[in-house]
Amino acid sequence: MTYKSIILKKEHEFIGEIILNRPDDLNTFNNTLAVELNQALLELDKDDNIRVIIIKGTGKHFCAGIDLKEFSGKNEVQYQEWIQCMEKPLLTMSEIKKPVITQVHGVAAANGAGLVAASDLSIISEDSRIGLTAIKVGLNCIGPVIPVTRSVGRKKALELLFFGELIDASEALRIGLVNKVVPAIDLENETLAWAKKLAKKSPIALQIAKSAFYSAADFDYHKSFEYMNEAFANLCSTEDAQESVDAFKTKRKPHWKLQ
Repeated sequence: MTYKSIILKKEHEFIGEIILNRPDDLNTFNNTLAVELNQALLELDKDDNIRVIIIKGTGKHFCAGIDLKEFSGKNEVQYQEWIQCMEKPLLTMSEIKKPVITQVHGVAAANGAGLVAASDLSIISEDSRIGLTAIKVGLNCIGPVIPVTRSVGRKKALELLFFGELIDASEALRIGLVNKVVPAIDLENETLAWAKKLAKKSPIALQIAKSAFYSAADFDYHKSFEYMNEAFANLCSTEDAQESVDAFKTKRKPHWKLQ
């Protein structure tokens, strides 16, 4: 597929990079970017040579939300179709097998904040800001607040949703919205180093862990244990798991069957 609003790179071993590429529009979501981002996630997930996916952006900001130039002139059904398209990548990240890391610089606002919260892991530069800002233009971030709530809890998520303020990187780390804060000059290298470290893990172990984690998230407490135990038993029965344990015992590097 030829992409117009993103750049797809596979320059580093086992790592795929999706770069939001609408810098003049602050990398805001329009129909094209949303569709292409979703397709790129699916493409990298199917690529046997990719184990980890990084999402980042060109220009001054990571992603400032949804492009309001596409807002006007729709009926209710068309608005529902439009917003479903904008938010589809947020769902897809939880559905694909490969772990996704967001690399955040500048501002991540509204749907951009949702993209950060919906990713599996996130690393952010210390001068960045993030927030659910749509309330400031009389709308709301009712979609993005779903993954935000699962990261920070109900009270803090409602505060972000109602007030629409941008919080700084240190606060985003404190409340659990991101995993790691680094100096802006180090963001690129730190993210890549993190992805490389993750890519060295057993691919099937990571993939089963991710799938089971999201599947069990909506279960009650006891059902979650049952589901996770079943997923772990499934992992233990794989050739890669047997290879991992044997490699650990014999103090050698494992050779994964699943790449």
